[in-house]
Amino acid sequence: MSMHTAHRSLAAFVLILAALTAAACGSRAVRLPPGAFEADKVLFERGTAALNERRWYTAREYFRQIVDGYPQSEYRAHAKLGLGDTYLGESTPESFVLAINEYREFLNFFPTHARADYAQFKLAMSYYYQMPKAERDQTHTKEALEEFDVFFERFPNSALMPEAKTRWREARDRLSESEYKVGLFYYRARWYPGAIDRFKALLKDDPSYTHRDAVYYYLGESLVKVKLEAEALPLFEKLVAEFVQSEHLEAARQRVEELKAQLAANPKPEATPPKPPSGTEREGPASPAA
Repeated sequence: MSMHTAHRSLAAFVLILAALTAAACGSRAVRLPPGAFEADKVLFERGTAALNERRWYTAREYFRQIVDGYPQSEYRAHAKLGLGDTYLGESTPESFVLAINEYREFLNFFPTHARADYAQFKLAMSYYYQMPKAERDQTHTKEALEEFDVFFERFPNSALMPEAKTRWREARDRLSESEYKVGLFYYRARWYPGAIDRFKALLKDDPSYTHRDAVYYYLGESLVKVKLEAEALPLFEKLVAEFVQSEHLEAARQRVEELKAQLAANPKPEATPPKPPSGTEREGPASPAA
């Protein structure tokens, strides 16, 4: 490269930086011609800076220029993720839909990219952030869990695994809490068979539910109400054994003592084999007719 050409390239680069600096003070990003000196790199750096400053629209314009105008750029895949991140950062119902679309497109276009695990994690988080309260429909919670499961299957060695497991547990707890509240409603309405079914199903589907102490307690109480004390006792014992702190702990200890004493005083009679019908004890097989 000649000295004259080098000076021209340097001057162009300085002009680009000056233009971008001026644009950063405004509300819109500057569009650069696709042939400009390292324009894709400059756009990505500016877009990343705007993203970190939570200027979602400005960051999106920078990233969009790379995605649309630089198909061979090494920053294109990262800019695609940046687009998803800007939508996710806005945190509106509409922007979550757009974020999901960007992350899915990234996974379709760049399935083996080094940051594919990030895209899958953020896809799951796009549903996670939409999880409603336990009393509401849990469609988004279920979708988050499904996407986390894909993450676990596809990226077992990802550095994001610890956070993904934490978020999965929180999502699973939300789903289980929804089931728990239905069971608690049945318990308070004194429809104990319905409460028993709900609580048992919850423990079967999610045995590690974080707040299972309450499930143990109200399932045990429901069983006591329907005279199934022997089945209730192990639940109160599990509550005492598994939880150091619980609002139901003291009541569970009392129940353990009461039920043990009650069952000891009234042991369940051992089953005895049925007696054969009277008069047939010594009869053998019928003789054939003569």
